[in-house]
Amino acid sequence: MWLHGRNMKTNFLAVLSGLAIVAAGCVSTVDGRKQAAVPLVSDTAEAKYPRSVDQVFAAAKYVVAQKGTVTRESNLLGHTNTVRVIEGKVNQRSVWVRVESKDPGVTGVAIQVRTSGGGTDQPLAYQLDKEIALKLVGQ
Repeated sequence: MWLHGRNMKTNFLAVLSGLAIVAAGCVSTVDGRKQAAVPLVSDTAEAKYPRSVDQVFAAAKYVVAQKGTVTRESNLLGHTNTVRVIEGKVNQRSVWVRVESKDPGVTGVAIQVRTSGGGTDQPLAYQLDKEIALKLVGQ
């Protein structure tokens, strides 16, 4: 009986470990790549602005650079509309900003923020969105 109880505890711990590994999976970033993180948790702020892609991209790049560092900027190919992406670090968080044409004269922005442990920081995403809006008003 003692041996049976010990095997049950070992099996239980093995199942629990397996669930922990599955829970810490991969998520897609707004630039279409994958990152290890906690899935099924909202981490993105989205907005639309009546400005050109170039204007919104410049404002987003300025805000990320002012608050932290821009580590990469790129154009996503294979889309029917213009899509530009900024990656950076703000407050030791990974930040992705996707800027894309939605309609003529309307540009959409998706700001995604993740911690180094894979968690989310949605308040920072909303803060960056507000600062992009303020930068656009000043243009």
